[in-house]
Amino acid sequence: MVDSVSQKKAAPVTGRFYWAGRYGLVLDIVLTVVLVFSLTRLALALRVGGEADWTVGTFFTVAALGLLYDLTTALLLALPFGLWLTVLPERWVRFRATRLLIGLALASGIFALLFNAAAEWLFWDEFSSRFNFIAVDYLVYTNEVIGNIRQSYPAGWILGGLGGLALLGTLAVRRRMMQQLAAVAPFKSRLIGFAVHALLALGLLAVVSGDARENLQNAYARELAGNGPFELVRAFKNNELEYQRFYPTLPEQVVYARLREEILLTGGEPLSADPHDLRYRISAQGPELRPNVVVVMLESMSADFMATFGNPHHLTPTLDRLTGESLFFPRAFASGTRTVRGLEALALALPPTPGNAIVRRPHNEHLFSLASVFNAKGYASAFLYGGYGYFDNMNAFFGGNGYTVIDRLAVNPGKIHHETIWGIADEDLYTEALETFDTYQAKGQPFFAHLMTTSNHRPYTYPEGRIDIPSKTGREGAVKYADWALGDFLQRAAGHAWFDNTVFVIVADHQASASGKTDLPLARYRIPLLIYAPKLIPPARNERLIAQMDIAPTLLGLLNWSYTSKFIGHDVNRLPPGKEHVLISTYQTVGYLENNQLVILEPGQRVRVEAVDWKTLTTQPAAADPVAIKEAISVYEGVSLAFKAGLLQAVSP
Repeated sequence: MVDSVSQKKAAPVTGRFYWAGRYGLVLDIVLTVVLVFSLTRLALALRVGGEADWTVGTFFTVAALGLLYDLTTALLLALPFGLWLTVLPERWVRFRATRLLIGLALASGIFALLFNAAAEWLFWDEFSSRFNFIAVDYLVYTNEVIGNIRQSYPAGWILGGLGGLALLGTLAVRRRMMQQLAAVAPFKSRLIGFAVHALLALGLLAVVSGDARENLQNAYARELAGNGPFELVRAFKNNELEYQRFYPTLPEQVVYARLREEILLTGGEPLSADPHDLRYRISAQGPELRPNVVVVMLESMSADFMATFGNPHHLTPTLDRLTGESLFFPRAFASGTRTVRGLEALALALPPTPGNAIVRRPHNEHLFSLASVFNAKGYASAFLYGGYGYFDNMNAFFGGNGYTVIDRLAVNPGKIHHETIWGIADEDLYTEALETFDTYQAKGQPFFAHLMTTSNHRPYTYPEGRIDIPSKTGREGAVKYADWALGDFLQRAAGHAWFDNTVFVIVADHQASASGKTDLPLARYRIPLLIYAPKLIPPARNERLIAQMDIAPTLLGLLNWSYTSKFIGHDVNRLPPGKEHVLISTYQTVGYLENNQLVILEPGQRVRVEAVDWKTLTTQPAAADPVAIKEAISVYEGVSLAFKAGLLQAVSP
């Protein structure tokens, strides 16, 4: 049916809408999008507060760059709608069904805009950043993400509220929309309007890049200057980063020569003169220890949750007690900010090369791993995960590198006390582990097991009655429950026949949050690391600096094992004094920390050096050190080249 308002064709609508015709509606959409983006930035800035180190210059830079990103994104988002209104014949606009369809499109757009603002707020709450590669992963693992949102937030109320606001917004502008649609403009003028729109959008896209924010020294300020949807697309585009293309490089022969020096720092013997052959032999003196080994990797267990590191809330009584009963490493640092980085570092003893962790890359099977060493010694190796192991490709990675995989699907539902979308409660994972270890013991089979927990993760729920903090009240409760479950596990394990001959390695996969004022805030990478074996390893405090990639060779050194290796990490107890170094990363930025210097490598072949204050774990810009820079580039480029060339494959014992 033709709208009665439009049946009167005697005179076109003129006045303030005529100059733009129906394209005035597109202009309104662009301005609305920019306004909502700007208000989102303002809300996040108020949330950050003084952590952004505001100055007049910083404020105007963030505002100007933010407006540029917002305008570019708004123009691009409005292009499809502008094209539709451009090609829509004049007579079709007069139909009520067409106008209803345009109104529905407008309401959907407003809802999407408000949904994005809410999503950015919640994402910042978790990661203190705009959308990044983690958000890209969330688009892949929709089941876990949607389930996590439903369990963590009142999703129905939030979506209903956003839908109501979108409807009210559409009704509020309905009259203006009708006037704009009624404004007559020839096809030629509409086409010119769209052409100007498209040229402006694509022109801005050509000159605006994510690197425009890099001059902002404060990491929070850089994130605030960005735009969520713009950064999401950018992260999707850069989901795979080839080191040789994006990062500073050295000649390949220099890299391999330096990489060989690196892996031989602890006195290993190379097995050939070929610089591309990364095999070397570790020879120990004296008899080997052959205990069972259990690695317990605790989800998001920051060192600063512990009273040992100054936390006043008594969240980790088990971990704090164990520091006095274990070989305790107070200067341990995580490789990255995600679980896959911790898994990669401990299983492969490799640094965190840029882009995706090797756990998630193609051609990541049959690599030299910690399980390779244990299997060669006659052990059974297992990876036990409380969640579904298809997430982050864990099942395929561990199954392809010498581990038997036991995940959520293997657990009897009748034995589960509690679970979330991420997995079963830690205590239930530990019960499964105890039963698995008993099976190995009954066969007379020594075992190595890597456990990955899930309870210290949003929505922060766990079985009631375990601790004095009610379930689903926040991170502190999840931390305290995870600590309780660990203590309960060790207490139950003590009653099993294999306990006295078992070494427990207790470590976090990463910190709870890796955000800070700098790109690589060292304090946010510190994690607990304890090696607990009451009958085998005497308690001590080891002050050597240790990275996650050093845990495997350090453990094997404590067992006094001789083996053929391709590990890049080191037994820190055999390193010359002052040669310990930590390699840390975000998704794109990687760092090489040695002594009092942190070398930072970034896309765009950028490199810089920061001086480290070990008392505060803060850094300040420092003069370039060519030797340190060469060492950093050689390790990261060398491992990237080696993986690509297939040089990290498993070796014969």
